[in-house]
Amino acid sequence: MIIINNLNVSYEKETPVLSSVDLSFQNNSIHGIVGLNGAGKTTLLNTIYGIKKNDSGEILLNGQKINRKYISYLETENYFYPNITGEEHLKIFKSDGFNIAQWNELFKLPLKDLIDTYSTGMKKKLAILSVIKQNKEVMILDEPFNGLDLETVRILRSILLNLKESRIIIVTSHVLETLTNLCDVISYLEDGKVLFTKTVTEFPDFQNEIYRRIEERNKEAIEKLTY
Repeated sequence: MIIINNLNVSYEKETPVLSSVDLSFQNNSIHGIVGLNGAGKTTLLNTIYGIKKNDSGEILLNGQKINRKYISYLETENYFYPNITGEEHLKIFKSDGFNIAQWNELFKLPLKDLIDTYSTGMKKKLAILSVIKQNKEVMILDEPFNGLDLETVRILRSILLNLKESRIIIVTSHVLETLTNLCDVISYLEDGKVLFTKTVTEFPDFQNEIYRRIEERNKEAIEKLTY
């Protein structure tokens, strides 16, 4: 279990990005984080992983200060070494019992080819395979469905539902329906604060509340437009 207590993060002391965030991520579950651009989603993930240092507060995994050696992290923008093949990239990540050929029956990547020749969607699938192969206790996925075709989106959903039985999975997405079809719990982040967290039975009302907030936020500007 991950517990976040009173987390505060800023890039400049006068400009907090996350303010007094309290969250918990249960074992054997998929926890979604949703919010508008600039809400602080990626900063939250970077802080959990240790890329960004928090100003105050704590993040605990099973009662101990969290350590990235227990985490695999799919960032929004994926980096690959130049002039290597997909197969060579996957070999960077050590894991016993991971059958690359078997997994690639689903992802259908040309693993013998240079990654430089891959499309955006192919690079995303390779990055996802890399994260899965690491087999860590915590899996963080920042916008994992971006750039994927419809079939791969459904395949990834099925894979994550199976993987959650042995780990904690944290997922962000700009597409709310993607999370409501996948997650056990979703938290809504706005202006660096967690406004509310809902479970599956509350998702319909949760979705309506988010859409209402967005419409209210932009209503005045829309009404001023000349068509």
